[in-house]
Amino acid sequence: MSLVQALPGSWLDTGDNAWQLTAATLVGIQSIPGLAILYGGAVKKKWAINSAFMVFYAFSAVLVVWVLWAYNMSFGKPWLQMPNGLGVFLGHPGPVTSAYDLEREAVIPSAAAGMPHLGYGMATMVYFQFVFAAITPIILFGAILGRVSFKAWAIFVPCWTTFIYSVGAYSLWGGGWLGQMGVVDYSGGFVIHLSSAFSGFTAAAVIGPRTARDRENFQPNNLLITLAGAGLLWLGWSGFNGGDPYTANVDAGAAVLNTHLATAVALLTWTFLDIIAYGRPSILGVVNGMICGLVAITPAAGYVNGIGAMVIGVACASLPWVTWNLLGKTALMRKVDDTLGVIHTHGVAALVGGLGVGILADPKMIEYFGTNGDANFSITGAWYGNPHQFVLQCIGAAFIIVLNVVGTYILLKLISLFVPLRMDAETLLIGDDAVHAEEAYAIATEGRMGGD
Repeated sequence: MSLVQALPGSWLDTGDNAWQLTAATLVGIQSIPGLAILYGGAVKKKWAINSAFMVFYAFSAVLVVWVLWAYNMSFGKPWLQMPNGLGVFLGHPGPVTSAYDLEREAVIPSAAAGMPHLGYGMATMVYFQFVFAAITPIILFGAILGRVSFKAWAIFVPCWTTFIYSVGAYSLWGGGWLGQMGVVDYSGGFVIHLSSAFSGFTAAAVIGPRTARDRENFQPNNLLITLAGAGLLWLGWSGFNGGDPYTANVDAGAAVLNTHLATAVALLTWTFLDIIAYGRPSILGVVNGMICGLVAITPAAGYVNGIGAMVIGVACASLPWVTWNLLGKTALMRKVDDTLGVIHTHGVAALVGGLGVGILADPKMIEYFGTNGDANFSITGAWYGNPHQFVLQCIGAAFIIVLNVVGTYILLKLISLFVPLRMDAETLLIGDDAVHAEEAYAIATEGRMGGD
């Protein structure tokens, strides 16, 4: 054995390590500043600061609980089992803060048998998985901004990450029961987007609507800022989907290309539907179409070919456009005040993409090439002769929806026993100045109370 082979860390692949750190940072940029400024521009002026601030808080809070216990609950050694012998759904909580934890070779214990060698340390893996965990409650927040209190949000984020996100992540990604069953989620269509959408919709129902004045008039205060945030979100998605083979392999490149292709098609589809229905394109429509494309291709990016990505792009814009513009105006949907329409752009779009894997997954798209006699890893959808994959995807979607609806409802009811979920009436009227004693555009505002 050579000296280099004998040295600790001889397993290190500097290329894979560099790509995973880069991909993780691109995903982090989607949250801060991406969604912070997208939300800050898309809301009414009086909520611009609060909307951006809550994003920064969530990003920070998730990181602390992630390294202290939630990473191992999501990707560590198996702990809690599903009933009737279905398999593990949660990892054993514990910190990943010691020198040994940070610099040992990365591994996901329950999923290691089906994965290639990971040529980087645990610190890289923990950081990479953290940015996915962080963006999930931030997306959820888009459904409840403009009325949720900071005290409730401060408690909700770490608790939701601990008790809800970690269950979905372990069940699908950590080697848990859904993954062992054969359900797949390439980069978070179920774990992140379906989860945040249904938790957000449930939270919106429990917390209640914005003020009547805000619901009637909630014009964006700065569409250029909104577009800047959307652009960061779009380009940052290269890390979202390109990082999830866990190596800098050819499937990572295919996933990145599919991501941008599906998103472009979805943006164009939503734009054309706006023109047909309303006679003009809409900037917010462009952003919604873009988000739908990004969300829907996420569970499928490395499993479908280019045509499959384009089909998903058309479907994932068309169906949410219908639910937003038609079903969204029904009495039932109007009753729940989902501020930014997260249930449409993330929930419906995630279902299109996640179930679309069960139809369009191309077995020639190899996520991991086999080594040392191991088989290649790919997924075969119904179009290529395996309708059972669609059934599996439906099971995965149903579990995530039930987990998030029930879990979020219980969690918010418990939090409400200790702190109010909503800001008080006067604060809701005034907005940022009452919450933070700061305003986004503090020009000639002295003596003014609240407003638009």
